[in-house]
Amino acid sequence: MKKIAVVVFSGGQDSTTCLIHALPLYDEVHCITFDYGQRHHAEIETAQRLAKQLGAKVHKVLDASLLNELAISSLTRDNIPVPTVNSSGESLPSTFVPGRNILFLTLASIYAYQVKAETVITGVCETDFSGYPDCRDEFVKALNKALELGMEYKLQLETPLMWLNKAETWALADYHSQLDLIREQTLTCYNGIMGSGCANCDACNLRARGLNGYLENKTEVMNSLKGKLSLS
Repeated sequence: MKKIAVVVFSGGQDSTTCLIHALPLYDEVHCITFDYGQRHHAEIETAQRLAKQLGAKVHKVLDASLLNELAISSLTRDNIPVPTVNSSGESLPSTFVPGRNILFLTLASIYAYQVKAETVITGVCETDFSGYPDCRDEFVKALNKALELGMEYKLQLETPLMWLNKAETWALADYHSQLDLIREQTLTCYNGIMGSGCANCDACNLRARGLNGYLENKTEVMNSLKGKLSLS
């Protein structure tokens, strides 16, 4: 029986690293990208290009525009400025899109049910992250249980980056010999600028800080990664 995985894929650093990590582990990897009218719409073109380039079996872009109507965020509204690093002081930054991962993981799981995939992979992480509640391990486990109950289908929501810091996420890309691709061809920036991005938003700050941390301590960070993921 084929091992099939579905990757929730935005074309950013984290989801692309998850795709690279998943490809040698499964017979088929399908990518799902969501068009929800996001401000940084260029991520969809980036995701399409990378999914094809890296060899995903299937890549689908699904319309999730209803989320844009319901979720008010600086990532869904042009008139709400994207905050600069440490500028907001809010418990939840304006870049939080309420319900996004609830919707995306649910839709990806429905797709997984149809193609008989046993795994849905997402790049959420609560070690180095922007404070989004739908990136927490507790949330993913709770949703996983609800999806299994609701579909009566054995499914695993996998979060390979959950306990990695950003330096270790860079190390994982380097472990798979794709550091330069992640560095130059992914789009993480909240302002939609590929590669190093705008250097002024939280996403760019986390990305740059992690890369610098990895490059300055490669051996130590790689050993820590291998310990966490049991890589050879």
